[in-house]
Amino acid sequence: MTFNDFISLLRGVGLVGITARLLCAIICGGIIGLERESKRRAAGFRTHTLICIGASLTTLISQFMLFELSLPTDPARLGAQVISGMSFIGAGAIIVTSRRQVKGLTTAAGLWTAAIIGLTIGAGYYEGALIATFLVLFAELGLSKLEYYIVSNAKTMTVHIEFTDPGDLDTIVDFISKREMAVNDIEYTKSKSLEASYPSVILTLKLRKKKNHEKTLTMISEIKGVRSVEEV
Repeated sequence: MTFNDFISLLRGVGLVGITARLLCAIICGGIIGLERESKRRAAGFRTHTLICIGASLTTLISQFMLFELSLPTDPARLGAQVISGMSFIGAGAIIVTSRRQVKGLTTAAGLWTAAIIGLTIGAGYYEGALIATFLVLFAELGLSKLEYYIVSNAKTMTVHIEFTDPGDLDTIVDFISKREMAVNDIEYTKSKSLEASYPSVILTLKLRKKKNHEKTLTMISEIKGVRSVEEV
């Protein structure tokens, strides 16, 4: 058997081709899922693996119906339903916290991409699937560091501050305004800790000079009356 014959066998819809595609789906989906699992996300290793296997099998079903059963069907129809149907699973992974933090967007995008990679594998396009898998890993691991650097040095930041007494808010705003920062927006909320309920605000700050956000948070935490502060 020549190399070209082996490749044709892998791209076929026989037992060897089906097994190779589903195994490849487990590998690609699992690799993406492991990165999410390492960050303790709800949709992790098993979720990504199952989605990639299911999407791959969807394409295989379309090809089987077309080539083996000779049914007059559009091989891309089932795959299109997978892409649109993934929006429901992706939406379930996205939440908005009480502090206006949007969480789960990267996980939702990863699930959607894992489904498309599964469709790609099911079509026998192994090269595209493998390249896409490693690019997804690069985006989630490599670009996350770049994103953190850009965000942590941006001239705009949003912080959640919890303080002891409502009268402390004027002190906090006055302190910030004297440190080359401007308060663009104030949203008053209430934080409930285990021992008591304390007032809190979400402030949108405009930094007049480039400052490291961690140092800014440390500076705000030292204001009298501030119980906790975090960037959101």
